[in-house]
Amino acid sequence: MRTGAVGAVLIAGVVAAGALALVQPSRSQTGNRVPESVAAFAKVASVLASPRCQNCHTLTNFPRQGDDRHAHLFNVTRGGVDHGAPGLPCSTCHGKSNNAASGAPGAVEVWRLAPLAMGWDDLSTGALCRHLTDPQHNGYRNGRQIIDHLQSPLVTWAWSPGFDRNGRPRTLPPVSYPDFVRAAELWVSAGVPCP
Repeated sequence: MRTGAVGAVLIAGVVAAGALALVQPSRSQTGNRVPESVAAFAKVASVLASPRCQNCHTLTNFPRQGDDRHAHLFNVTRGGVDHGAPGLPCSTCHGKSNNAASGAPGAVEVWRLAPLAMGWDDLSTGALCRHLTDPQHNGYRNGRQIIDHLQSPLVTWAWSPGFDRNGRPRTLPPVSYPDFVRAAELWVSAGVPCP
């Protein structure tokens, strides 16, 4: 192998190891918190598996709606950049707050779908954990950046989702928001171990 090729392989290895180091603290930092952290992740996963998260973290070319996760009405599509079709972005109907008249949800952030790489339809708890810790499936976020995302308006909307178009309250995630964030922080601080 030529010297340049060896150097490229070594650099790629160092970059990959550095990316993992961003996500996972050393064993000395985590101590023996793995069982507690895996239990905390199970709590996080119960929220991520709820329709409030999965409707936008879908592996389909369209957003989903409702607790039954049906295809979005009006043939809404993902579009090229996950913000809806050209000429009909998500923000056409989804504003900065829930719309009581139409039932359209909204948040103080641009409404959009998670990229396909961040979809997690029907993943087991262990597979979801591995998906979230894989930089190619988590937007190249480290543990702290995952927590930051969980504190974004699109995520916190799940705990104040308003009413659907028929005036029925949307179902809340199965865990309170403070408990969800505490569990996520415990999981991250222990090195993001997966079941």
